[in-house]
Amino acid sequence: MSYTADEMMSVAAARALGNGMSCFVGIGLPSTAANLARRTHAPNLTLIYESGCLGAKPSRLPLSIGDGELADTADAVVGVPEVFNYWLQPGRIDVGFLGAAQLDRFGNINTTVIGSDYRDPKVRLPGAGGAPEIAASCKEVFVVLRQNTRAFVDKVDFVTSFGHGTGKGDRERLGLPGAGPTLVVTDLGLLRPDPETAELTLTELHPGVELEQAVAATGWALKVADDLAVTPAPTDQELTLLRELRKAGA
Repeated sequence: MSYTADEMMSVAAARALGNGMSCFVGIGLPSTAANLARRTHAPNLTLIYESGCLGAKPSRLPLSIGDGELADTADAVVGVPEVFNYWLQPGRIDVGFLGAAQLDRFGNINTTVIGSDYRDPKVRLPGAGGAPEIAASCKEVFVVLRQNTRAFVDKVDFVTSFGHGTGKGDRERLGLPGAGPTLVVTDLGLLRPDPETAELTLTELHPGVELEQAVAATGWALKVADDLAVTPAPTDQELTLLRELRKAGA
């Protein structure tokens, strides 16, 4: 069964989620991946949405964090302050799934402004939402983002959500409890922080993608793992369930 680059990205992101994990989910690509994981290898994945829906089991992709489908299918619905103060900030959530407008070599995320002047930017983006707290307090963070030089920049214009700062040790110096970004899933491959420097390093290429494509789509001198692997292609089951999810959401 043939597939698109976006489908490969969604499947690869879903596979990163383990059965029994708790996952703080954002709308868009993160939600697609999390809901696919729950329908395949991780039926006991607990989905937590910023709106206060704990253990949501939507039958289709939610349109927003306020979609009634989330509340209707949740194990519990609590107030937003409880989600952050009781569940997120004490480190009770395993994985935070985030998107980004810009991502730099150390996993710092920008969803605030494009341009060096905050008061007069080229583009003003939707902003932070709960992403800074998710990036700070989840045990680890997965980022899902299409890879191109507009998004993968050497240094973000504004640090909305802290990744690894300027390198290994910055999170610890700031007292941030979570491990930060441990995986970046793109339409070209997978990147993980180098254990010594925390700089994002290409560890896997998706089938049919050439190394030169990933290097050209990155706004810094991309480091490549010595044991660069190839991501297993999506199975027919994964693609069928993914397409059913998207069709229902449409």
